[in-house]
Amino acid sequence: MIDKTIAGLKVGDRQPVRVMGVINLSKESFYSGSVVHADSVLDAALKMINEGADLIDVGARSTWPLAQKISKDEERSRLIPAIRQLRDISVPVSVDTMFSDIAGEAMEAGADIINDVSGFTADERMADVVKEHGCPVILMASNNVPGDPVGMDAVMSSLERIISLAQERGIDPGKIIIDPAIGKWTKDKLPVYDYETIDTLGRLRIFGKPILAAISRKSFIGETLGKPAGERLYGSLAATAIAVRNGAHIIRTHDVAPTVDVVRVAQRARARIPVVGSGEVEAELLGIKVEEDSARAMRSIGVTPQGCQVMKKKTVLYNILLKNVTTTEALIIKQEMLARGGDAALPREAVSHEAENVDLIITGTSLQIERLIRKIKNQVRGLPEVASLLSDLIKKNNDAFYRYS
Repeated sequence: MIDKTIAGLKVGDRQPVRVMGVINLSKESFYSGSVVHADSVLDAALKMINEGADLIDVGARSTWPLAQKISKDEERSRLIPAIRQLRDISVPVSVDTMFSDIAGEAMEAGADIINDVSGFTADERMADVVKEHGCPVILMASNNVPGDPVGMDAVMSSLERIISLAQERGIDPGKIIIDPAIGKWTKDKLPVYDYETIDTLGRLRIFGKPILAAISRKSFIGETLGKPAGERLYGSLAATAIAVRNGAHIIRTHDVAPTVDVVRVAQRARARIPVVGSGEVEAELLGIKVEEDSARAMRSIGVTPQGCQVMKKKTVLYNILLKNVTTTEALIIKQEMLARGGDAALPREAVSHEAENVDLIITGTSLQIERLIRKIKNQVRGLPEVASLLSDLIKKNNDAFYRYS
């Protein structure tokens, strides 16, 4: 169960999904309509709070790859006065910067949270600033440059490394928020990868950290709709609803009022994670659908690397409908699955040989299915073709381009 207190704000599975309003001080931004004038920072923040924002995120440097670059001095001159204006507002304030000295100044000026989209890759001293101030930190999936992991598997690996590094540097694990880097951060980040991330956002639960989704008006929406940033609100709201449904705890947005409405409805359609407890003993269902996520969960409780590798293929269950195979082939498949600890459900007509062809449902772990494929690919009749079909089915299940193009 994910349940944290971040800068005095409760965030997690038992709480409302939180909405983070964006104060954008960067005139180089991809979305000019979001830029706030320096004299209007407080008014903009109060308006967002009135509309339902639970947090305010302030940034002064555009991370849009095509944006004109600015100096650290320019970022500082925009950012620090804005943070000072927000010192006394009623919600936590997050400072969006990749540089440790600017982050430190922002904390002194009144910021509560550091939002580092580089995940400690741009400035290794950032971890020291976070530790020194004991503040919450938002860490985005990054390897060499912000947002460069391509595909959800790469996002998972990046965040696992970043979380481990943060904890090694003495940062409180309970104060880490994770961001899967939705958006075209690099030229290799095609829209298909953002759709994969939004659809499989629940995979991030394995880290036990609050999940932040920054979706607002991003390029994958524009490429889908063929519209500029100023016309992407409805697309953003649709993607936001899906992200909330799939497990986001915080939504970062330029458009607070409509986003709050979408978040509240979408959260009602999100089932609670089953958790029970008695005394100090607790049980929680893990909705693991990817083998490597099983290994990550095992590593988190101290299972050896060897044990993780042995066990992970036994943790993901497949139920496969196989249509129109001969009765003889169906019976062979059932026997082979039983021999491997799995099973297959057959109609009565297959057992009595009253039908020439039947459908069946194969049930087994990925390891059992893998062993079945190896066993039948060299057998008689149409079993090699069945093996090939099953192999192709598993590959497509793991292929983001097949699933989201």
